Amino acid sequence: MIDLTNGETSAFWMSLINFLTEHAGWLVAFSLLSAALTLALVPVLITSIPADYFSHGHRMHISKRHPLLDFSVKVAKNLLGAMFLLIGFLLLFLPGQGLILIFAGMLIMNYPGKYAFERWLIQRRGVLPALNALRVRHGKSPLLSP
Repeated sequence: MIDLTNGETSAFWMSLINFLTEHAGWLVAFSLLSAALTLALVPVLITSIPADYFSHGHRMHISKRHPLLDFSVKVAKNLLGAMFLLIGFLLLFLPGQGLILIFAGMLIMNYPGKYAFERWLIQRRGVLPALNALRVRHGKSPLLSP
């Protein structure tokens, strides 16, 4: 538990405030860059999903790559996803797109129950119609309902 009456804790908060005020310009630039990247990448990622991706009862993955390359891709994806999670968590307290990066990290990484989480997420009210509207706007067929 944090003791707010402790002088060390007060010094920590003062140094954090000083750091944030000294680097406010960079933080705003990073926030704007992450927002622009989000706006650019979301349509690309949504339109690259096969239309029947959510219609299967379980994840269907058949790799035609070499096992070492497949393993390397999985490691790279998980490292990227973990980085997104960490940065997203930090951006919850700093200016930026924290929740979006946390969700992106969760969707990039491989973990047990991920496909069930994705299917649960897509079934939330308004999510599938919004994704399908984006897909149709970009000339792709709509996603099939789970």
